[in-house]
Amino acid sequence: MRILYYDCFAGISGDMHLAALLDLGVPEEYLLKELAKLGLANEYQFLVRRDERGGICGNRVEILSICEIDEGKQRHYGEIREIIKKSKLTEYVRDLSLAMFTRLAESEAKIHGTTIEEVHFHEVGAIDSIIDIVGAAVCLDYLKPDKILSSKIELGGGFVECAHGILPVPVPAVLELLSGVPVTSGKVMKETTTPTGAVILAENVNAFADKIDFVIEKTGYGLGKRILEIPNALRVLWGRKQSAEENYILEINIDDMNPEYFPYVEEELFSCGALDVFKTPIIMKKGRPAVKLSVLAREKDLESLTEIVFRETTAIGLRKFPVEKVKLERHVEEINTVFGLLRVKFSSYQGKVIKYKPEYEDCKKLAKQNHVSIGSIQAEVCRIIENRNRP
Repeated sequence: MRILYYDCFAGISGDMHLAALLDLGVPEEYLLKELAKLGLANEYQFLVRRDERGGICGNRVEILSICEIDEGKQRHYGEIREIIKKSKLTEYVRDLSLAMFTRLAESEAKIHGTTIEEVHFHEVGAIDSIIDIVGAAVCLDYLKPDKILSSKIELGGGFVECAHGILPVPVPAVLELLSGVPVTSGKVMKETTTPTGAVILAENVNAFADKIDFVIEKTGYGLGKRILEIPNALRVLWGRKQSAEENYILEINIDDMNPEYFPYVEEELFSCGALDVFKTPIIMKKGRPAVKLSVLAREKDLESLTEIVFRETTAIGLRKFPVEKVKLERHVEEINTVFGLLRVKFSSYQGKVIKYKPEYEDCKKLAKQNHVSIGSIQAEVCRIIENRNRP
């Protein structure tokens, strides 16, 4: 499992976020090439340089406006939405960018008592914030983390001057976006988390936890503009962790049901989300032979699976307990053999492939087409992969 972790000890802004992900390894050339698909390249200059804050070296990103869209006017939500929809960005980047802008517009509309279509973004409608948000989507699409985590978020303190006048820090939009999220404040009396930074976390973070429970592989730092009493930096960590899911086991002992019913019960359970169904022969009280029916399930499917058990079996009770399912990272590749194309599933542990297996149905199909044994197909796959792995 690939993990991206935001350490927001000094908050987060859109430019700090871009700088940190570039420092983590997203190529600047790739980011600029994707951003050019917005069709706004004549409106801004994108600058990246190395700098230092409080003894920490990292990237500093500046997005300079070189073409005002209208004197004193900023884009509103509808205009930004149309720019993104009409762009040549990938579907994932378009959808994520729109999701972040929509969430931001909804928070602004709620605060100011208007609709999202009537929201004028002021600072957020400026070119730098558009690049910050779309750039965030581009970088996340490049990294493709399996899970995104964050620490508590430092919000800062004091007051800040913006288009709406002088507002307390954190500004209302930040509080609205981070509702239900663990935060801290007061390390410095400056704005440390901006609405742009807040919406990036609110839309993308899967869980908030200060405890780090994974193997760290890389670290990146994105530096803020101000010099503060603490290092003004966003730290991002890239790591790996063996995949684990929390599932549940349902167990039912059955000694009085026609065994012909079991295949039907299994089909019903699988159709409603069961991850696995298996049967174990057991001996119950008074020496009666029976079957222990076990169902591996996600929490969200427990209610429907319990209903099937009680409806389709003779059981009048069941046991339920949580289990942790640990699994290897997996990916599928198509391999071209002398017999034809087939899929092979590769399994990895700590980033290293340790086993592979050709898909049985593909092997079966090619064996029939070529009038050879399934073993011949599998042997050919092994030969190809072992040759590929030789230095």
